[in-house]
Amino acid sequence: MKPDLFQAPDYYNLDDLLTEEHKLIREAARDWVKRDVSPIIEEYAQKAEFPTQIISGLAEIGAFGPYIPEEYGGAGLDQISYGLIMQEIERGDSGVRSTASVQSSLVMYPIYKYGNEAQRKKYLPKLASGEWMGCFGLTEPNHGSNPSGMETKFKDMGDHYLLNGAKMWISNAPFAQVAVVWAKNEEGRIHGLIVERGMEGFSTPTTHNKWSLRASATGELIFDNVKVPKENLLPNKSGLGAPLGCLDSARFGIAWGAIGAAMDCYDTALRYCKERQQFGKPIGQFQLQQKKLAEMITEITKAQLLAWRLGNLRNEGKATSAQISMAKRNNVDMAITIAREARQMLGGMGITGEYSIMRHMMNLESVITYEGTHDIHLLITGLDVTGLNAFK
Repeated sequence: MKPDLFQAPDYYNLDDLLTEEHKLIREAARDWVKRDVSPIIEEYAQKAEFPTQIISGLAEIGAFGPYIPEEYGGAGLDQISYGLIMQEIERGDSGVRSTASVQSSLVMYPIYKYGNEAQRKKYLPKLASGEWMGCFGLTEPNHGSNPSGMETKFKDMGDHYLLNGAKMWISNAPFAQVAVVWAKNEEGRIHGLIVERGMEGFSTPTTHNKWSLRASATGELIFDNVKVPKENLLPNKSGLGAPLGCLDSARFGIAWGAIGAAMDCYDTALRYCKERQQFGKPIGQFQLQQKKLAEMITEITKAQLLAWRLGNLRNEGKATSAQISMAKRNNVDMAITIAREARQMLGGMGITGEYSIMRHMMNLESVITYEGTHDIHLLITGLDVTGLNAFK
């Protein structure tokens, strides 16, 4: 196993914009990734298996609900801290970051934001510690970019709700104890329900044969007349805006996480081009290689500034959904472009598991699609700047 020699680029001295706490949080996450993720992640990606032994480590570095108040088990951190943790984890692997993103933004966030005090106290401490893992059920076999068309429904049976339907492409589903599921009531209104493993009729078959996010556990959620206690309904928000609010938080984390993947590809390519000799000199001395590297560091720097500004807007409660969409789309597109360029710089070595680049490239093919596709985010920005709805 090659040692993790990663050195983070900071071309515009962005560390000067961070607090000492931000930097300590980032370094703790970075050190953990180098020690506990990098040495094993290629093997687990090849096996298409999630390394469950890292769950406790994710909890220890505050990756589960970092912005959730301490009284519920979270770390009570700000949004930039959350972003920096996601950046460092995705530098290790997008699938591992997906696990943390789902737990934080798609499970803990809605329970904290839309749940009642009893729900917060029951679920959040266990989720924050990693004792329980969670998943988020929105996407369905027939409804991805159009979640309002969901077919999963629940009926009021007097003393409980009866839930029927299916969700797919669900990160963490195979091992999650808790699922935050979005379904329509008899009037067609979307609500969130907390479904627990062990409820009769609830199953989570694993999705196999993935070429992407291979070190992440993906599955389906099947609901066959599942009896859900009435106290498991999230009471404080309904309608499509409720799950979309969760996606805002997740997309924000992705905007930071993608920078980590891009940094890793850039750092690998930079180091390789100084060592690899062709025609009697390092390939980094050739103009086209320098062009690639110069473009990479420029785009990373722009993405860092975009994410940092967005983090401040989130801290101030001013960030709009459209601004978050712009950062998610731009930064993932930036990262996948850098991964492809870096792969070329390494030639044949770029496709091997000896280097992280091909794994990042495959992972980013999922990241550019989930939490809103590249094209959908472009249309969100288009709607925002024109006021004209291309979705109708």
